[in-house]
Amino acid sequence: MAVKTSSRLWGQLNGSDVFLFRIENECGAYVELTNYGAAIVSVAVPDRQQQLENVVVGFPDLDGYLNDTCYIGSTIGRYANRISNAGFKLDGRIYYLDINDGKNSNHAGKSGFNYRVFTAETIDNGVIMTLTSPDGDGGYPGTLELTVIYTWNADNELLINYKATTDKNTIANFTNHAYFNLSAFKSKSYNHRLTISSAYIVDLYEDYTPSGAIIPARQKAFSNNKLSDKFKIDESSVEGLNLFYIIDKETEENKLIFTALLADEESGRTLKIYTDYPGVFLYTGDYLISITPTHTGKNAKPFDGLCLECQHYPDSINHPNFPQAILQAGDVYDQSILYKFGII
Repeated sequence: MAVKTSSRLWGQLNGSDVFLFRIENECGAYVELTNYGAAIVSVAVPDRQQQLENVVVGFPDLDGYLNDTCYIGSTIGRYANRISNAGFKLDGRIYYLDINDGKNSNHAGKSGFNYRVFTAETIDNGVIMTLTSPDGDGGYPGTLELTVIYTWNADNELLINYKATTDKNTIANFTNHAYFNLSAFKSKSYNHRLTISSAYIVDLYEDYTPSGAIIPARQKAFSNNKLSDKFKIDESSVEGLNLFYIIDKETEENKLIFTALLADEESGRTLKIYTDYPGVFLYTGDYLISITPTHTGKNAKPFDGLCLECQHYPDSINHPNFPQAILQAGDVYDQSILYKFGII
């Protein structure tokens, strides 16, 4: 079955053209992307009644993304998640990063790739986006060349592949920050059911930086559980989750393994996630907001969507016991995330 890709000019930023891309299959299901932040703008997939609806938080115009503070749909780099004390030591040298989260650096601070206009080209079934990040960008060493390849197929599968090279040893951790709501925003995402292929999590301090301990997930484990059942809920507040889950099975080279299953019983939609990353960060959208309307016509609010961000361990460079995410000069970073949309 044929998949077609189209594009239109969406706006400009600092003299660079920003495009909206659509990749559509013969069933009419489609993904929209923009080269601003190499972001996912919308994913329209059928429910059990074959009704196509969008299932990710996104904006109908570029202005929404320019005013966004929640990384909505964006590619995250140079390093996803938090670096404690906004610094690290590599090859005997200390590097200092942008501080944007208390005393820490989160998602690379103000130099994050979510703020960048990527170069983009279309292919038959997708879009290839590239970005050059200069040596010292955000405090990170090395000139980094990143390629993000999005492809969509007839089976409603969105594959994201990240490839990167550097001319100096550096750390690298790329992911996508899509907020999913399989009900098409008819209800909050905490009504979904979730399975995560994980029995262990990274222990986090209150500021969400790792303590260095790897602990059993126990009550935080997900096996077809309703998300709200794991929340702390009282009369005045709802507290969700912000946790890194270590994927159970050792990742085989060049093979994507099952990571998570998200399901909305009302619509019948499901999302299966596969990756070759070692873990997935669950963020339930506690702090999600927007100052401009999303596709729904309303501003984003907490728990409108949740993130399942496949990635390397957070702050790994500051924890020698963690698997490392060091990209050596001359090596190629090559990691993938697969989103399989279906119905129960």
